[in-house]
Amino acid sequence: MPLSTLALRFRLALLAAGLVILAACATANSRAPVAINTLYAQLDQASKGYEMALQQAREGNEQASEQSLKASLDSLKQAAARCGNTPGCDPQRFFSVFDRLLRMKDGSFFAGADLDAVGEEAPNEAGATTPGGAAALPQAQRSVTLLRGQKLSELIAMNGPVKAALEMWLTQWRSNLVDTWINYQYMRYEMWPQYQKADLPEALLFGIMAKESGGKVHAVSRSGAAGPLQFMYATGLRFGLNSDGGFDTRFDPAQSARANAAYMDEQLRVFNNNLELALAAYNGGEGRMRRMIDGDTSVSFYDPKIYGQLSEETRGYVPAVLAAAWLFLHPDSYNLHFPRIDGAPGHITLKRPASLSELTICLGSAQGMDEGWFRTLRNLNPRLDPQVAQPAGSDLQVPRQLEAAYASRCVDGPWPILASDLHSAVVPQVAKADPPPPSRTARPRSRYVVRHGDTLAGIVRRLGCSDVGEVSDLNDLKHHRIKAGQVLQLPSCR
Repeated sequence: MPLSTLALRFRLALLAAGLVILAACATANSRAPVAINTLYAQLDQASKGYEMALQQAREGNEQASEQSLKASLDSLKQAAARCGNTPGCDPQRFFSVFDRLLRMKDGSFFAGADLDAVGEEAPNEAGATTPGGAAALPQAQRSVTLLRGQKLSELIAMNGPVKAALEMWLTQWRSNLVDTWINYQYMRYEMWPQYQKADLPEALLFGIMAKESGGKVHAVSRSGAAGPLQFMYATGLRFGLNSDGGFDTRFDPAQSARANAAYMDEQLRVFNNNLELALAAYNGGEGRMRRMIDGDTSVSFYDPKIYGQLSEETRGYVPAVLAAAWLFLHPDSYNLHFPRIDGAPGHITLKRPASLSELTICLGSAQGMDEGWFRTLRNLNPRLDPQVAQPAGSDLQVPRQLEAAYASRCVDGPWPILASDLHSAVVPQVAKADPPPPSRTARPRSRYVVRHGDTLAGIVRRLGCSDVGEVSDLNDLKHHRIKAGQVLQLPSCR
């Protein structure tokens, strides 16, 4: 049996087991109790059987692996069903086993067998294409990238906040997550090598970007954080992100990823590889986190004395990043299907002047990109104003799959002419008229004789239904001045 088929069977079998556990544990009733310890022993035996199936698969004994897999999962499902009908049985124990088995199948032995592998070739230094490289790394190989010797998934506590964030990514934030995936695949050849050099997990890079910008290179927050990984100006300077010929390099995908990798590496050293504290520092400020933990790097991010002092934004940020990273590793286990993207890099040399906006129009939905190529073209060419036409002969970065589409759609024919015509349209500028003075509704007036000690503000305050401006305008007062004996017209309050 091919490795890819075997890998898929393990995934589907484990997913099916998880669904059965969820159903079984939700249907507890009052049937006669069974010895709970016997159930737990069956659960442990099923877990060991699954581990044996994995080991047999590693050794190439596919027939024995399949038999062990079937027996262990059948036992797991039977035990889960009996737990649901046994008073006192803890369903959370079964959820925990499912979670552990899910972590065990974290791509650790089916390297290269994933069905969603992207790309097949990447350019070498001479520009030729050769197998491998960042753009060709299969999903299974991505997921075994280690963080200081541990799989990233082993460091993610599947607690309430992370589970709640998983639900958000799979529901209200789902479109943002998929958009991040698409954007990232086209920039991956620039960003992932920066993380790879720092020996950091790719899933962490994806999780941070999903929460920070959704993979939009030119994103700027209300607080001034900028770029795909949202660096503040001062922090960016500290990690080499500055102005290059007037271009803010926080918007450069490769430079931003390099700086982010350096920052995370620094903070992981400071917080003794406590990933949650390092992420909290990235969002809430490293100085504040250092003061908060007071030298105790073993403290949990969720410890009330830490968690309770954090801003609501940071309390949500950390589990959201971890949940997005987890889904990057295990999309199939959560009924999440990222689109297959060919992110191999390429370039075009303009045969005629064109802006990124014009190229977006003439490319249309080439290569099945229904939402168009504007975001991708901007992300890959962050230094260019998308509305400014670049001269013929300019080199632009594009996905390699667009090289042929550009030649067939954007050099000759009606589409570049249409794009140029739309781009050069002139919108009339209408002079803004001065806004009319605020109208005041006419109302009955009364008379008031000013007494010694009166002020206009005091009179209006006692009147209770007008303001100083209205009374001043009504009596043609200069600088709101009044004098004793003066007769004022006041709006009636009745």
